[in-house]
Amino acid sequence: MNKKVTSEDIASKASANLKSSSTGKASKTASASALAQASSPEKETSSAAATAASKVLRDGRTSADSKSVAASTLAQRGKKKS
Repeated sequence: MNKKVTSEDIASKASANLKSSSTGKASKTASASALAQASSPEKETSSAAATAASKVLRDGRTSADSKSVAASTLAQRGKKKS
């Protein structure tokens, strides 16, 4: 189980992403996952959210704040089950 939680700074950026009309779907998915884990260490990033976060990190048009949120989302992924 992953014990990481989203920091206040990342949660604030994630909230701004969700409120912005110019934020893409992948960024919003990663942001929602990060916010869901803000105070819940028992929650882990889903496969769909991890895929969206990876897409955000690879997209050259994405803002630094969105990339920070995506990185946090991936850091909270947990270990793959075999």
